[in-house]
Amino acid sequence: MTSAASADSLPRPFDHPSHSTDPYATYRRLRAQAPIHRIALPDGSPVWLVLREADVRAGLSDPRLSVNKAHARGGYTGFQLPPALDANLLNIDPDDHLRLRRLVSKAFTPRHVETLRGQVRAAAERLADGLEKRIASDPYADLVSAFSNPLPLAVIGDLFDIPEQERRDFSGWVTTMLAPPGREELAAAIGGIHEYLLGLVAARRADPGADLLSGLIAARDEDDRLTEDELVSLAFLILMAGSENSQHLISGGMLTLFQHPEQLAALRADPGLISQAVEELLRYAHPNHMAIRRFPTSDIEIAGTTVPAGDTVLLCLASAHRDPDRYPDPDRFDIHRADTAHLALGQGMHYCLGAPLARMEIQIALDTLLRRFPRLTLAASAERPAWRTSFRSHALKELPVTV
Repeated sequence: MTSAASADSLPRPFDHPSHSTDPYATYRRLRAQAPIHRIALPDGSPVWLVLREADVRAGLSDPRLSVNKAHARGGYTGFQLPPALDANLLNIDPDDHLRLRRLVSKAFTPRHVETLRGQVRAAAERLADGLEKRIASDPYADLVSAFSNPLPLAVIGDLFDIPEQERRDFSGWVTTMLAPPGREELAAAIGGIHEYLLGLVAARRADPGADLLSGLIAARDEDDRLTEDELVSLAFLILMAGSENSQHLISGGMLTLFQHPEQLAALRADPGLISQAVEELLRYAHPNHMAIRRFPTSDIEIAGTTVPAGDTVLLCLASAHRDPDRYPDPDRFDIHRADTAHLALGQGMHYCLGAPLARMEIQIALDTLLRRFPRLTLAASAERPAWRTSFRSHALKELPVTV
């Protein structure tokens, strides 16, 4: 297995129709064949796919695997953004990463996140009120559009103190970026968000408040502070990472619970299990199947295979989370599972700064739905869920529910 193989001759496992309905079967088959594969993505880009939990965990912390696109030599480089949005924590290595992380952590503290608990709860209750009205007028409602998608955006709106009248455009741009109908619409959405964030940064500089963005502007480390581009790119990262993963995990989490009625019954009987349930959902049903792409800064050995410098490496989180060498009976969803360790929120230097907020948000969302709708269940039309699947993610397009 060498990197010299033509991309045209490489296997394309993500092109198979079965991958869109059951990607875990794809990972299971590949993992049984070898711990690392040289494959082509749907767009033809050659990548190395790493599948075993031990290798994925090691790769996430390996300083020789850079996230900086400057080290790429062909292959997949990820989502294309304007330079002002691309220079965020996901795309830079030490020492710049540590510098930015140190500054951001001064504003994004667990204590500050905890002050948002009441706002997250209030937003969840408002959306539950709306869901209740929808179900009252129509026996079927889409949980994705009525609850799981708008909740994280409402939380981000509160986090940045975005005025209510501006949130509709803001939400529309984000929705388009997450599921773009075409390249023109995607470019327009990215441009709209970029211009909006530039204006928001300028407004907070002129009139600081108690919001996160004002905190980032004020954050200092001796004489160091965030530049304009760094502020905008960090705001963009918080927006995207803080909305997409939570949106999909709320809807995917509810589907998983519906599909495992004994686990759902246990959680309804003991709401105190909610934090354990969320950790198991992060392992079992996390929507992001790949960590952000990485590029070796020199030739490197992964799982006994030499990967040349500059090639693209994809660390498959979804495969790692279903690795039987790491988790007993890994395809079983069990909210009582003793080993709750997972890689869904990263590892090492790139561990998610927003992890406390993500956990709180998902716990409150699921708790609100289970408490407010004790008889909520899947609609008949949801027996075969409609998935939005790519090589990097697996998320629901809709989730019809009824009581």
